[in-house]
Amino acid sequence: MSLGIIMLVHTALGRAEQVARHWTRAGCPLVIHVDRNVPRKVYEGFVADLADVPTVLFSRRHRCEWGTWGLVAASQDAAELLLGRFDDIRHVYLSSGSCLPLRPVEELIDYLAVRPHTDFIESATTADVPWTVGGLDHERFTLRFPFSWRENRFLFDKSVEWQRRLGYRRRVPRGVVPHMGSQWWCLTRQTLSAILQDRARPTYDRYFKQVWIPDESYFQTLARLYGTRIESRSLTLSKFDFQGKPHIFYDDHLQLLRRSDCFVARKIWPQAERLYEAFLTDPGGAMNKTEPNPGKIDRIFARAVDRRTRGHAGLYMQSRYPNLGWENGMTAGKYSVFQGFAELFQDFEPWLSRATEAQVHGHLYAPERAEFAGGQTVINGALSDDAALRDNNPLAFLTNLIWNTRGERQCFQYGPRDTLGIHWHIARDPNAQISVISGAWAVALFKSNANFAHIRKEAAALQKIEGRMLDELRSTDVKARIWIWTMAEFIEAPMEPLQIIIDEIGQKPLRRLAEAPLMQDLTGFGQFLQNLKNQGMHPYLMGDFPVDPLPHSTVRRSRKPYLVRK
Repeated sequence: MSLGIIMLVHTALGRAEQVARHWTRAGCPLVIHVDRNVPRKVYEGFVADLADVPTVLFSRRHRCEWGTWGLVAASQDAAELLLGRFDDIRHVYLSSGSCLPLRPVEELIDYLAVRPHTDFIESATTADVPWTVGGLDHERFTLRFPFSWRENRFLFDKSVEWQRRLGYRRRVPRGVVPHMGSQWWCLTRQTLSAILQDRARPTYDRYFKQVWIPDESYFQTLARLYGTRIESRSLTLSKFDFQGKPHIFYDDHLQLLRRSDCFVARKIWPQAERLYEAFLTDPGGAMNKTEPNPGKIDRIFARAVDRRTRGHAGLYMQSRYPNLGWENGMTAGKYSVFQGFAELFQDFEPWLSRATEAQVHGHLYAPERAEFAGGQTVINGALSDDAALRDNNPLAFLTNLIWNTRGERQCFQYGPRDTLGIHWHIARDPNAQISVISGAWAVALFKSNANFAHIRKEAAALQKIEGRMLDELRSTDVKARIWIWTMAEFIEAPMEPLQIIIDEIGQKPLRRLAEAPLMQDLTGFGQFLQNLKNQGMHPYLMGDFPVDPLPHSTVRRSRKPYLVRK
């Protein structure tokens, strides 16, 4: 025998027994540590089930809580028992009850036999470790941690906060340079015995008992003092997500695990019958002899992390509601927003629908209701036109609309009278195309039959709102595609901006517009603006609108006569 196994068990004892027998069938002696949290009757039953295997021993039990000293103490006692009872062991492999050998154990023994003086332990200084999660890297070695992070998070955080305020620092033992890495190592007998039998061990143990997550630093640090040839990597495949939680492997990961070429993997779901059957009972299905290379599957896990943290563009769900700027695309597709067009042109929505073949809505954020295309009250995804439901979460209303109508370009009207809580979100959305005719809201007031005092008051309020909206659209944080015209410059030559808008939407092959929407009759509009000025309200958003004569594009020109020769 040349390889001994330490197994740390705290749950799924049936699976642990199955894996333990697999190790011993290959001639590997095994020491099992069972967490003291496991009930005594369950523990005694587990010991009795393995009593027929003479090379399986059980070490003194410790309470093993995550991030505490118990895991190191359990590994120490198990290692001392293993080295003391089996003199022929050259390497000691630390595993857990949820670990599963992926390749025949004989291959692992042969691999280590060729490297008799090599320690396989992930070991890097805190400055070189990119994977620490939780905000503590070097401080885990200089502060004290008397409270459990899992059981008493409040006191844990307060303790760290007060130590930082007081400037408290623990002294690292002389000659020790803290290192970190995976707790799943494979050390040579020489290195492991030197760690366990060092005269300074009481000093090291006393220091590391107050280190946070010592199982990721105790052996990783001390191996640097005694190891002659260290390969800073683990022979156990273990993957962690962006929160530092281990990935669990299920039955559908079978081919993925085979591709890794690793000797052992954790963490295996106890009910993964297919995995245990394939790797423990099917030598023919084992992987070819090759160097372990977990990097082969790293890109798959990277994509999984990306999907989990970012999700699908424009798809929001309860478990992944992004913070500002974190979203993977605010909406699922491109859409167009028109401000002032429905006010300036008659029947603008039907014209735009004919010109682009897009679905053109009215004012989706109108105060009374969402004006869906064709007067619908419910649209794809069971979105209701109810204003109260829409305004409860205006952004979710928009993202749901775009998601549920994927493949069809959506266009809608928007203006200063509408719900304002959505405007900044639209401006930040790279999928949005926003076209604005500033001041066009005044046309509705011009056409109304209200008292002029009321018109003046409402005009002042709408102009103030639209002014803020335009400031937002000119912000450096805006990502939408934006076109802004004053009303005066737009009606001077409306075909050019309309052509730009149609080309931007791009639903049809590029072609010149043959039909323009019918503009509202603006006779007297210039005088209307002058009256507002005379009453003390300055309507500046419309641009330079002359009182008389009318803008020339609104004047109907008589057609020139022409002669047809026969």
